Amino acid sequence: AAARHAARGPGWLAGRRGLPLLAGPRRASTVLAASAEDVQLSELTAVGPLDGRYASKVKALRGVFSEYGLIKKRVEVEVRWIQHMSQCRDIAEVPAFDAETMAFLDAIVDEFSVEDALLVKQTEATTKHDVKSVEYFVKQKLGEREELRQILEYVHFSCTSEDINNLSHALMLKEGVEEHVIPYMDRIVSEIKTLATENAAIPMLSRTHGQPASPTTVGKEMANVAYRLERQRNQLAGVEVLGKFAGAVGNYNAHLVAYPQADWEDIARGFVTSFGIEFNPYTTQIEPHDYIAELFNAMSRFNTILLDFDRDIWSYISLGYFKQRTVKGEVGSSTMPHKVNPIDFENSEGNLGVANALAEHLSAKLPVSRWQRDLTDSTVLRNMGLVFGYSVLAYTSVLQGIGKLEVNEPVIARDIDNAWEVLAEPVQTIMRKCGVEEPYEKLKEFTRGQAVTKEMMTRFAEQLDIPQEEKKKLLELQPRTYLGNAAEQASKV
Repeated sequence: AAARHAARGPGWLAGRRGLPLLAGPRRASTVLAASAEDVQLSELTAVGPLDGRYASKVKALRGVFSEYGLIKKRVEVEVRWIQHMSQCRDIAEVPAFDAETMAFLDAIVDEFSVEDALLVKQTEATTKHDVKSVEYFVKQKLGEREELRQILEYVHFSCTSEDINNLSHALMLKEGVEEHVIPYMDRIVSEIKTLATENAAIPMLSRTHGQPASPTTVGKEMANVAYRLERQRNQLAGVEVLGKFAGAVGNYNAHLVAYPQADWEDIARGFVTSFGIEFNPYTTQIEPHDYIAELFNAMSRFNTILLDFDRDIWSYISLGYFKQRTVKGEVGSSTMPHKVNPIDFENSEGNLGVANALAEHLSAKLPVSRWQRDLTDSTVLRNMGLVFGYSVLAYTSVLQGIGKLEVNEPVIARDIDNAWEVLAEPVQTIMRKCGVEEPYEKLKEFTRGQAVTKEMMTRFAEQLDIPQEEKKKLLELQPRTYLGNAAEQASKV
């Protein structure tokens, strides 16, 4: 057989299987060239789903975390630095600007366009340096105004690229959290709180270890989640976004050579805080990214709790505790027409997992940098938007899923009304109160592993030697009324 294969040549087996016949180097190079053909980017050809299948759901993030978004923030920092120096008396060579000049500089930032970003990228094709290309763009813009031509070399004055980058990334993260993530989180918490209050009093069987346990209410279980999510939302909102502007290794070396009389730390602090960013006075060449780790860890905790919610709702739907409103035209299965799948919660769960995996890597990697700087953070930071993208994608899915939910009270009632064994807990508690010996053991022997009925629990309670008042309390108890303060907790979340 081996001899026959050799005689037929290397293309024989591929041809038999309907595969391309790679007959020698020329054919192989042709196939490689075809596979490397420049395919125009679209939602069909994008490598990742955030720019492809799910692009419409996360497009609001493009202006923040795209290459255009990063370049726009860099331009903003460079221009604001020129404006800030014009207000520093110790830097006499940069005179105070009049209102017209300040408006001209503001317009460079406010009117920055995708076309402007393309000009920066064209320059970068020559310089091979992204931040230097931004500097040249700003100089070109300032050169359009005569009174600014004298200070062109003060663009990027005493700056290292990371002075520009760290503030740009801080502004991106600040905008991403405040204008995109927090509003989604607030909507999710609000919707789950609504589920809690509207269903506060609907009795529901609990399950611990998957087995029937002391009853709760539908609303109380929603309240648990809402409280947890809101706490993490607040922790995310409370993360201090930090920035530095202290030069090549964080010591204002070049600054003090040029202007030794200036209080450069005070100047840098004023500049950084003008963006609504907290000033970090102790840095190397880079802001050490500890706050970014804190930020992504907080997002991850919110996402983990939401993922837990997704799985619980999925399970409640499986039990029939929730129904899903059908949407005309939707298909649940390619072969089973009856199905209404919990796809929104499944999509949310999956995308939260991807977001958290990325966030975990960024949180672990970014605070680590060799000596005063290495470049490993640069490529990693370009993936910040993916954490936001997959998170927002998950948030939109879960909100869509919540909007379809309907509580199925008959199914919930059937389960709890047939779970009389859960009253073993209050019965043995009253027995303890009344001094009955070994109450737990007696109830364990009576109930464990058995299908306990109302009649059995009634019979057990009637034969107890306890005060009549306590016995009456037990005889009136039902699984659906043994709820503690669940309804009250759900109502006030």
